[in-house]
Amino acid sequence: MTTPRPETLAKLTPVLTKRWLSPDAWRIGTYERLDGYAALRKALGAHPDDLIQLVKDSGLRGRGGAGFPTGLKWGFIPQEPDGKAPTRPHYLVVNADEGEPGTCKDLPLMTHDPHSLIEGVIIASYAIRANRAYIYIRGEAVHAARRLRHAVQEAYARNYLGKNILGSGFDLELVVHSGAGAYICGEETALLDSLEGFRGQPRLRPPFPATHGLYASPTVVNNVGTIASVPYLVLGGAAWWRSMGTEKSSGPMIYSLSGRVVNPGQFECSMGVTLRELIELAGGMQPGHSLRFWTPGGSSTPLLTADHLDVPLDFEGVAAAGSILGTTATQIFSDQDCPVYATYRWLEFYHHESCGKCTPCREGNYWMVRVYRRILSGQGTQEDLDTLLDTCDNILGRSFCGLGDGATSPVTSSLKYFKQDYLDYVEGRTAPKLSDKQLVGAH
Repeated sequence: MTTPRPETLAKLTPVLTKRWLSPDAWRIGTYERLDGYAALRKALGAHPDDLIQLVKDSGLRGRGGAGFPTGLKWGFIPQEPDGKAPTRPHYLVVNADEGEPGTCKDLPLMTHDPHSLIEGVIIASYAIRANRAYIYIRGEAVHAARRLRHAVQEAYARNYLGKNILGSGFDLELVVHSGAGAYICGEETALLDSLEGFRGQPRLRPPFPATHGLYASPTVVNNVGTIASVPYLVLGGAAWWRSMGTEKSSGPMIYSLSGRVVNPGQFECSMGVTLRELIELAGGMQPGHSLRFWTPGGSSTPLLTADHLDVPLDFEGVAAAGSILGTTATQIFSDQDCPVYATYRWLEFYHHESCGKCTPCREGNYWMVRVYRRILSGQGTQEDLDTLLDTCDNILGRSFCGLGDGATSPVTSSLKYFKQDYLDYVEGRTAPKLSDKQLVGAH
């Protein structure tokens, strides 16, 4: 096990995670003793437009994968002049439908510190003039949903939610809604359809949720980590937030390390930390393993290799290396793992979770899974590799939403860096990983 150096430990920046290890961290009494709801009182004394400007000035970007500037998204909501009621209701929707392989930073946040999310929801709703908010949580996250609902009840009892919050004249109703376990509902417009009671499928855009979102009304959809950052930002200020991270990727980020490390888990660091430093914080690679490939932001982001150990893990640094920061779900694979088989397992997931609405994603992933089964059973050909790239070319940019695009990422990146592994299966140097029984339907 590797002991982190002092300069590496200094990269740890506990902001969102600072209460996680406190006894009964999920209870409102603990939360209030540790600055809980102090930011709400401060925010309610400010003008909503000033809060939106504060978030813009901080440079906070979405923590759900796309990295879109949060203040800019809030500013898109059409507002009436002061004192005039909105012609249509405004809504805030929190996307807590975390379901991508390797992604696991929102669930512990909601489980251990649900009030930070609730306080962020209240402040964000006040800023965009929304009187109704929803937290859409993944159906399998039963424990986190229970914690959230209990925390919502506590917040109502203390007048942090409901009518005339803390005597400010601001009203807010908050609903925690459990989905039915569909990964596609992590796409914001599919989530809105599901929340309205329809089948979860992405909508055609434009119009965008900012003007035609939930119930065809102005809506902001933000990730759990984004909204939970807001109370800290209000208390600390934009300059404090910008003191962490990099110029264009400000603040801390929760990095989820899984795979071949000694101590997998959540590590909140200033953005711009490197994988070398994260692995050091996680106790190093497991004995007998050396890094071979990894995902910087979940399975839908292009793979990187051991040559990218010192790439800054911020939005710009990862993009320059040819990948996407995504959800910072950093899956670590060693020289004892097969990139071809790993890609096959990810593709099985995307094929299963495709909503089937568009042909490129529905058919492309279906057939790529079968091509991988041929290759991994020892019956593949070199033409199969061309077929995979051709199929990816017909999915990327042509599918209805990002699910199809994300499914191509591990395929094209693994062929870029590990084509020899594919050829070893095709030419018989690597023993088949799948049996003939598993090959059924692959032809």
